[in-house]
Amino acid sequence: MERPIGVIDSGVGGLTVALELMRQLPREKLIYLGDTKRCPYGPRTKEEVQQFTWEMVNFLLEKEIKLLVIACNTATAYTIDDLKDKLDIPVIGVINPGARAAIKATNNQEIGIIGTEGTVKSGAYPEALKRINPELHVQALACPLFVPLVERGVFSGEEARTVVQTTLEPLMKDNEMDTLILGCTHYPLLKPLIQDVVGNKVAVISSSEETARETSAVLEIKHLHNKSGVQQVHEIYSTGDMELFNCIATKIFQSSIQQQFKIKRAVIEKD
Repeated sequence: MERPIGVIDSGVGGLTVALELMRQLPREKLIYLGDTKRCPYGPRTKEEVQQFTWEMVNFLLEKEIKLLVIACNTATAYTIDDLKDKLDIPVIGVINPGARAAIKATNNQEIGIIGTEGTVKSGAYPEALKRINPELHVQALACPLFVPLVERGVFSGEEARTVVQTTLEPLMKDNEMDTLILGCTHYPLLKPLIQDVVGNKVAVISSSEETARETSAVLEIKHLHNKSGVQQVHEIYSTGDMELFNCIATKIFQSSIQQQFKIKRAVIEKD
């Protein structure tokens, strides 16, 4: 089926998921929408996140998408059940794939989670993890300074290192975790710093690869794969600052993928 896959996120972080989808599913066209104007979603109320998510979804439904990927952990936590119930297309979130990847990685059953305030407050990751293995010991930490850092395009340097080190300090005290879930799709852009702070003995898990694998499996099961050999031009939309979004997207995608997408402005708020 030649209809596109829709991907939504609160900002630029979901581009890490989009990149992995492009790598694993080269024949599929993606339409990505990042709500950079209203990012971050983490501190917002559940009702606000639900409203904003539905506004993004309705924008993509007009593009006749065949599958929806919620590349935002906060939006996944607060809206995925409602979206699955009301939409007639497959809906994939990032929490369950991330949880499964962490369970595969851990050796001592000690798993840490870092995420936005909303994701941590929802308890969605501990629930997903313990649904698979009730014996796990799980600790979660909200990192509210990470998303604003990434949205400014600050992935490295002294400022980023100080923020990461200071924020993660409570999680490192008396903690035997051997696996850390990056419970926000913005966080992989800080992964080198995070890995340096937690040490090489800790497996740092991003849900991007596992989410792309799940998407591929669902396309296969539902017979939705695009079997044409046409070179795809992905559509990427932002609701906020286009210059900054372009700059960050270029950093994420690198030169090999730059020629395969067009970035446009989107207006999705209700009147």
